[in-house]
Amino acid sequence: MTAIQIDQVIEARRELCRRSLASFVKMAWHVVEPGQPYVHGPHIDVVCAKLEAVTRGEVTRLLINVPPGTMKSLLVNVFWPMWEWGPQGMASMRTVGVSHEQGLGVRDNLKCRRLLLSPWFQRLWPAVTLQRDQSEKIKFENTSTGFREVATPSNITGRRGDRVVVDDPLSAENANSEAEREKVNLWFREALPTRLNNPDRSAIVVVMQRLHERDVAGIILAMGGWDSLILPMRFEPDRADPMDWRKDEGELLFPDRFPERVVAELERSMGSYASAGQLQQRPAPREGGLFKRSWFQFVHAMPTGHRRRVRAWDLAATKKATSNNPDWTAGLLMSRGDDGSFLIEGVERLRGSPMEVKASVKGRAVTDGPLVTIRIPQDPGQAGKAQAEDFVRDLAGYPVKTVPPTGDKATRATPAAAQAEAGNLSILVTGDPAQDAWIEPFLAEVTMFPGAAHDDHVDAMSDALNELAMKKGSAFDVL
Repeated sequence: MTAIQIDQVIEARRELCRRSLASFVKMAWHVVEPGQPYVHGPHIDVVCAKLEAVTRGEVTRLLINVPPGTMKSLLVNVFWPMWEWGPQGMASMRTVGVSHEQGLGVRDNLKCRRLLLSPWFQRLWPAVTLQRDQSEKIKFENTSTGFREVATPSNITGRRGDRVVVDDPLSAENANSEAEREKVNLWFREALPTRLNNPDRSAIVVVMQRLHERDVAGIILAMGGWDSLILPMRFEPDRADPMDWRKDEGELLFPDRFPERVVAELERSMGSYASAGQLQQRPAPREGGLFKRSWFQFVHAMPTGHRRRVRAWDLAATKKATSNNPDWTAGLLMSRGDDGSFLIEGVERLRGSPMEVKASVKGRAVTDGPLVTIRIPQDPGQAGKAQAEDFVRDLAGYPVKTVPPTGDKATRATPAAAQAEAGNLSILVTGDPAQDAWIEPFLAEVTMFPGAAHDDHVDAMSDALNELAMKKGSAFDVL
């Protein structure tokens, strides 16, 4: 091949890479993963198309939800930054990569730098060179002042970029810790937006698997205003993303790498909760988590024999003005029939001050009447005991029980789940839209449990059923 022909080949490759991030990925793969053959999937084209829109300035806020193992980190943290520096001629672009663990960011930074320094890249884009005094695994900078830097939510202070790429900001291990989730969510809402060089033109890209209803992706979807790409492992037509090319229910996302037998084994070993979030990009199984929607029976008239009744309250913590989604206080009314069946008659739910909560509890006691037991949780510690005693005094004349919660929430909810699965737990539907307005929020929450943002309905239902399950006339039963 002559020198002219070599130059023509090089120019053709440059042009092909310039036109398409996906083409750049295919051609550069041997540099980044020399020991692994490249396996293409249609989702790569779709993800690349979204990132190209960010590069063109058409999108400045992008959420990508895809299963693990589908090249999400490589595409967003390795190939895309170098595609902007090289084929797109945007070597001054500054990118900050954020992950829950700095080691993951360092891993991708090393691959990114290896790609840049490779003979293949330098032959095609020789003008992109590194600064000798800033070429570390945490941060490397080129001679056009562009850089690629890694951080975690806890150490991003002082760093700013034209691109802030957030890759799995919360670990699977911390997903069910409310304290850890809210710490990351607070950082996302309040600190992250200040890390952009230009708030109007700089972009934030979040790429992650779903772990909880109230993870960062859940916050983004709830507040709106973001462009999104959501691709589950198995296709679900009723929630298909506009860019999802699949048509058939259950069609796999990346069958060349994750065929049916592999996906089935993942689902079996991970279990329904983890599979729903990490594979299907839903924080709870499609038919529910611990509770399935189909388990709940509906009755349209109060059955006979339901003489034992209890309203169990789940009390929210003190309302915080800084919270965008504070907890609820919920009081669930349940009765038990002579045949052993349970009926949920209604739910009182509110967000309010301690005085407003006390007024609601007292008001419901009046309307329920003196034959309905009132069950109040007693939180541990002196403050919880004082609060419980205050409720007892305020509800003088009504049968009140204060019970310290024992065990974790899922364990306390298991008896209710067992009754629901057996067809012994029903919901009263009056036919009045105003009176029945509680039903859909109730079902939405309990079928997401334990991945839901709130669990007040579940706690109140669990306490009511556990109260009614006690033998009548026992030392613990005031009826």
